Amino acid sequence: MYEVKRGISVTKDFLEKIYAGFLGMNIGIRLGAPVEPEAWDFDRIAKVYGEIAGYLKDYRNFAADDDVNGPVYFLRGLTDAGVGKEFTPDMAGRAWLNYTRNGIGMFWWGGCGVSTEHTAYLNLKAGIPAPLSGSAKTNGTVAAEQIGGQIFVDTWGLIWPGRPDRAAEYARTAASVSHDGNGLHGAAFISACIAEAFCARSMEAVIDAGLCQIPEDCEYAKVVLAVRDFYRRHPGDFRECMRFLLKNWGYDRYEGVCHIIPNAGVCILALLYGQGDFNRTVEIASMCGWDTDCNAGNVGTIAGVFYGLEGIKNRYRGPVNDVVITSGISGYLNIMDAASYVKDLAAAACLLTGEEMPEGMRRAGDGELLFDFELPGSTHGIRLSNQIRFMKRHSRERAFSGQGSLEIIVDRILPGDQCHVYYKPFYRRKDFDDERYQPVFSPTVYSGQRFSAQLYPELWIEGKLCVRPYVRAAMRDRYIYGEELELEAERWNGISFVVPDLEGDQAAELGFLLYTPEETSHRVFGHIYLDEFAVTGGADYSIAMEIQEEEFRQLTPFSWNQCRGRIVDGRLGAEASEPGQAFTGSYYAKDVTVRTDITVLEGQGKEVVVRARGAEQYYSLGFGRAGEVRICCHDHGCRVLKSVPYDWKYDTPYELEAVCRGESLTLFINGEEAVSAKDGTHPWGMVGYCQEAGSFSSSKMRVIVEESRGTERIHL
Repeated sequence: MYEVKRGISVTKDFLEKIYAGFLGMNIGIRLGAPVEPEAWDFDRIAKVYGEIAGYLKDYRNFAADDDVNGPVYFLRGLTDAGVGKEFTPDMAGRAWLNYTRNGIGMFWWGGCGVSTEHTAYLNLKAGIPAPLSGSAKTNGTVAAEQIGGQIFVDTWGLIWPGRPDRAAEYARTAASVSHDGNGLHGAAFISACIAEAFCARSMEAVIDAGLCQIPEDCEYAKVVLAVRDFYRRHPGDFRECMRFLLKNWGYDRYEGVCHIIPNAGVCILALLYGQGDFNRTVEIASMCGWDTDCNAGNVGTIAGVFYGLEGIKNRYRGPVNDVVITSGISGYLNIMDAASYVKDLAAAACLLTGEEMPEGMRRAGDGELLFDFELPGSTHGIRLSNQIRFMKRHSRERAFSGQGSLEIIVDRILPGDQCHVYYKPFYRRKDFDDERYQPVFSPTVYSGQRFSAQLYPELWIEGKLCVRPYVRAAMRDRYIYGEELELEAERWNGISFVVPDLEGDQAAELGFLLYTPEETSHRVFGHIYLDEFAVTGGADYSIAMEIQEEEFRQLTPFSWNQCRGRIVDGRLGAEASEPGQAFTGSYYAKDVTVRTDITVLEGQGKEVVVRARGAEQYYSLGFGRAGEVRICCHDHGCRVLKSVPYDWKYDTPYELEAVCRGESLTLFINGEEAVSAKDGTHPWGMVGYCQEAGSFSSSKMRVIVEESRGTERIHL
């Protein structure tokens, strides 16, 4: 009989397993995505691709997927409320409302009664609370038992290592927002398997742990046992098992678009027939058809944790490059570095289990970046513009601090051979191959912040190597370079660069140009170790509306919710038929000043937003009803903190300045203080605009973010 464990210590080894699980999930999703459409059935995949042994599409960047969005954003239902609190369905439902843009991104908007998630979201918006929002009583059994119950729960298993009982409990709670019945059993099963994979000795034991968290007589348990029994009798051919599934547990036996039971069968099939190989496991899940990205993602998490980083081949890991793109409401959070994010998951696990953080594990400050290359194979999304003469790989040979660095091979270069070594803090539509889930982006790096890094060159053929720190502006495609530095060999060279004023543009690249000077007469051959790539400090930036463009059905660099933005004669025009918002900037901005102009064209309630964590949590300062200005606190409802008379006019431009320091909120109009209030509900968040309905216009926005440190908050 399976025995519930007390949990395990979140040591550095288990941090690496969390990393392997998160990478495994993203690898599986990326592998299965091209054959997800219904037309790609089991036989057609075999006929076209045969044995899958690598990515089917060479994505420049893999755009957002609901299988990534759910695990990342719905976990915030717990972390936003406080990891130490009892987790409830209402907390999970609040995350749905706060981080989802109504009708775009996050999950499949297939229509009420068709898409389970769309249906549950509309229920929540209508005031039907979780778990009623996802119950079979509310939505019917068919909708409640679609696959979404198990595809959004991976992170619950990752933050409860060795505790399948707790992982199952939390996953079931989170999934109850949208699912019921076998949908909840799938959530509990998958999360329990992930948690057990941290310490299990066999894949059979992993599956046993999942079975112990669901009723013995439920349909989900029956398909798990049926597939396992078939595997024990026929362990040699997964295709034979898939035909067994098609005959006895196929889509034709279950109603709805994508039922959980057939796909659960594929997950068990892949885990067993993978037979000790992570790569084979996700490949089999992709070759079976049905919901390939979901199934390969789920088994990728389980197998990633179980087999570890060493089990993941570079043909799958290399193209990911630690870059994960999500599609929630925060453009800043949508740009994820996997190696940094798993440290946040480990921090949450430590708080839940009462363990100490792994020794030497460092995390970036609020609104900052820290790439320390400590996790094996980590790259933190660093890219090279020239991969003919320059190559990169993770190294354990040398480090400025800790044990890891990124090694850059310089392969016999002459003057003219140069390479931009950089991180991407902002993306545009042209960076992607498709429109998957319409991600939006706000930069993770801003003017006024300081970039620094450590470089250690070793030359095998003597010569000179120089670097110049730089930033590239996204919309104007303009490079701005810092001063040249000739690197001294056999020592650490520190470089530093304050990101200059980008004149209203966004930072698309940040890093350094690596080259050899003109006087070099022979090829330079060697390597450079890169460590401590960091971005720190406050910011002072502006947004030039006239250079922004509509991309992914949104206007850069904002995330629009329930309203629409467009550029007319160089000005931002915002229109809404219901309360809507436009967010931008760092998700972690605390003390901030926002200066902008607003001309009210139609309607009421045109305000500046500060400290926004999403659609339901922010402060707004500006024009309220006719004849008033106000400051409001939005927290799943609107509370007016202070309202004073002010005779504002339509078609009249006003200069607004919203200042937020500590608990003090002040609004200035045309240079004079108009209204102030105090409140401590929201300690950090994005900036932007909000309006009740109608339209307004604006030509500019300037944001000053003061440097702040010393928080104990989980960065997720």
